[in-house]
Amino acid sequence: MNFLVPLYVHPAEDPGAWHRLIAAADRIHGVVLNPASGPGTSPDPAFVSAARALRSAGVHVFGYVDTDYGERPPSDVAEEAGRHRDWYGTDGCFLDRTPSGPAELPACRRLVRRIKRSGVPLVALNPGVHPSPGYLRAADLVVTFEGHWSTYVSAFSRPRWSVRQSPERFCHLVYGVPPALIPLAVRTARERGAGVSGPVTGELPNPWSELTPALSGSV
Repeated sequence: MNFLVPLYVHPAEDPGAWHRLIAAADRIHGVVLNPASGPGTSPDPAFVSAARALRSAGVHVFGYVDTDYGERPPSDVAEEAGRHRDWYGTDGCFLDRTPSGPAELPACRRLVRRIKRSGVPLVALNPGVHPSPGYLRAADLVVTFEGHWSTYVSAFSRPRWSVRQSPERFCHLVYGVPPALIPLAVRTARERGAGVSGPVTGELPNPWSELTPALSGSV
């Protein structure tokens, strides 16, 4: 299994979940750190400790930054990525709600280059859909599906260009997965060309508030 885990719960509220992440390090591609819908205004000691433990276990730590589909100023996005790097030692940046169309691609490329030049080597984009092909070349990982299990089962489509790409460049984030079907969700992601996945049982508004059973040890 190769999981991307956006665990949006404070380590002090559920320390056991964070400890289980560390224990499952060999199954994890990366963990998305999100102290306050971004890095927050000052370092959070609980997240500092959690990030340090994850890095020591060999897990990539991605700092969450919202781009508002490219509407936020690039300087603000890059500054937040830098705070994640400085405060939590992140080696990745998870850019959420990124654009997906060809017109916005040049700006997205410039933003990714800016973040990487600042010392953050890995950048993941989350448009939540298959974007124009150039986005795959702009980043290290692209989330090409984010949605409910029922939609994933019934309405997923894969563009022809994506079939020729490495599965390790694609991620599918699926929520509302019945616990018994988590292994099926992982297999389905692989069959659909995504080598990285993040299936969870939670529902909106915050499906990422707890670990998937495959990481918590119940599957």
